[in-house]
Amino acid sequence: MVESGRLLYIRTHQQSLRCGLYKGLSDALTHGEIAPTTQGRRIILPYSFTGGARYMVQNYQDAMAICGWIGFPNIFITFTCNPKWPEIKRFLDVRNLNPEDRPDILCRVFKMKLDALIKEIRSGTVFGKIVAVIYTVEFQKRGLPHAHIILFLDRTDASSFADNVDVIISAEIPNKDNDVTYYQVVEEFMIHGPCGEANKNCPCMVKGRCSKHFPKKFMDKSIIDCNGYPLYKRRDNSNTVLKGGVELDNRYVVPHNRYLLMKYRAHINVEWCNQSRSIKYLFKYVNKGNDRVTAQFYKTAESTDKDQVIDEINMYYDCRYICPCEAAWRLFAYDIQFRNPAVERLSFHLPNEQSIVFDDDAFVLDVLQRDTIKNNMFLAWFEANKKYPNAQKLTYREMLIHFV
Repeated sequence: MVESGRLLYIRTHQQSLRCGLYKGLSDALTHGEIAPTTQGRRIILPYSFTGGARYMVQNYQDAMAICGWIGFPNIFITFTCNPKWPEIKRFLDVRNLNPEDRPDILCRVFKMKLDALIKEIRSGTVFGKIVAVIYTVEFQKRGLPHAHIILFLDRTDASSFADNVDVIISAEIPNKDNDVTYYQVVEEFMIHGPCGEANKNCPCMVKGRCSKHFPKKFMDKSIIDCNGYPLYKRRDNSNTVLKGGVELDNRYVVPHNRYLLMKYRAHINVEWCNQSRSIKYLFKYVNKGNDRVTAQFYKTAESTDKDQVIDEINMYYDCRYICPCEAAWRLFAYDIQFRNPAVERLSFHLPNEQSIVFDDDAFVLDVLQRDTIKNNMFLAWFEANKKYPNAQKLTYREMLIHFV
């Protein structure tokens, strides 16, 4: 209902969001099309609306900007809420409730755990010095929240991390006799399957194969495959776990960090990233947007209305799936996107084609005569180049970093 109220406000206040190119308005005025209703035949869902398509695209571009400034990311972590955490169990057991009965408790505890995880990682005690962090919170169909976290290491620590991947990331079953607790945690949280021939009805099975590419190959040490993805050390030893009545070996272990797994006692997948073509896919995956139900509606070419207004709000609404945990998370106003450092979005346009905002009932001539119509970041960069000799040596992107 809160989201519906916000979308209703956006729909009924489109006049404050109406924008057109300065050049386009000049052309409209030249041709006599001065009525404000002839400009902007579209219902806009702005990027300021959390979760919308423009919002996700902007965050993807921000992530790529951080990548372009710092370099490639080094670590990708998926952290999933565990409904059996003692903090949750204490609350639910005395009230004879199940985890799905209190999505608000699941969200509050997961938010505290996620904040603690990010704070500890950024302290530099786990992987080394962290220069940038990006994460997105998503929600499974069954309701549990999980976070996709991307970490950028300092160059020195990144080199050390690459040389010690087998020490920091484990993809093997520990020895049951030597480390019982670690064995139990891996068995509970970090074993995939059984799938394949042992369980053809597993949710990961697509066209007779595991969509997560399990079982993996046995490897004596970690290497990079031809597509740029890491193949972790998985020795062919006698360590196995029994899950679903099937004996599973190291080929079914999800990569993880021992310290984080033992501390947070949840599914926490840790992957090593590297300079490969998987980088753009990684950022797109993190910012892919909301889940939707499986349905499709279409019109034939003959039935298409040429004058139909493109409604971005309806496009956001159509087939939208919202689970209770996502609703609770949004009601608590928790962030679903986080990035550090901050990103400044710079405008870029050809002469007389800057974006401007005007009211629905404003006359185009009045808009063109505004004193502030040419005040924007891009034009200010040109003015700075005229006034200050030092600014002439800087690119547009370098201006905010070196010249304020």
